[in-house]
Amino acid sequence: MKNLLEFLHEHFHWLLFVGLEVLSMVLLFQYNSYQNSVWFTSANLMAGKIYEWSSAVESFFSLSKVNEELTQRNFYLERQVAQFRRLYNDSTKKDVPGANQELEKLQQYQLIPAKVLTNEVHRANNLLTIDKGSEDGIEEGMGVVCGQGVVGVVYLTSGHYSIVIPVLNVKSSRISCAIRNRGYFGVLQWDGKDAGMAYVEEIPRHARFKRGEWVETNGFSNIFPPGVLVGQIKQVYNSRDGLSYRLQVRLSTDFGRLRDVLVISDKTIAERMQLIRAARDSLKLNVQE
Repeated sequence: MKNLLEFLHEHFHWLLFVGLEVLSMVLLFQYNSYQNSVWFTSANLMAGKIYEWSSAVESFFSLSKVNEELTQRNFYLERQVAQFRRLYNDSTKKDVPGANQELEKLQQYQLIPAKVLTNEVHRANNLLTIDKGSEDGIEEGMGVVCGQGVVGVVYLTSGHYSIVIPVLNVKSSRISCAIRNRGYFGVLQWDGKDAGMAYVEEIPRHARFKRGEWVETNGFSNIFPPGVLVGQIKQVYNSRDGLSYRLQVRLSTDFGRLRDVLVISDKTIAERMQLIRAARDSLKLNVQE
């Protein structure tokens, strides 16, 4: 206490000077319109800078979270492949046959990274806009995924931008998917309500599975390769006609936080689509005859 009093006594004139300066500044800006406007302009400029820095920091940590999820996803897939190879080797006592052929098959898919520019989750017909277009190799009908799983299908393209119909669209493409390790397959649809839930229709009645199992793409379509995560089974219902099951699936993709996506370009899709069109044209001619 004695030291404090000695400090105040020794520096009293400086403390009085600072106090009077602060008081004069308050009176100046409070009772003079010009100085007041200058103060608020400067304060708003500083606040804007602070918000800009805050946004940059938030964006940085958001990107860090996305990278973390991608890393975890890649680690999970690598561990899964390693486990499958180990189990196969233990059962056959030899290396996985055709491993090189499988790697060559995977090379037919090219992944084009893109950023989400606009995103909707509260409409019945939500759309996404990404920052890549036809000049970047994007074409209509290509599949779009992220580190968490399936996103949607490219609908329209321009030179530098593309519109994507996500899973959260009641008019979205019926994506073919299957229950992991079970083989039973159906089609994915959204009912326009909960942005975290979708439904897998047309699962056969004889299928055997449990709640909590995972659903993934089965590779039957020309859009997604097999094994892309869709979501986890939460509830099981009967279809309207009672001939199949309807699965409620919690989507693995968090569309509210979607920032980075990958567009899947299949190098063989053009050849396969040409073959399918030729087959359909041939069937039409046979019917007419």
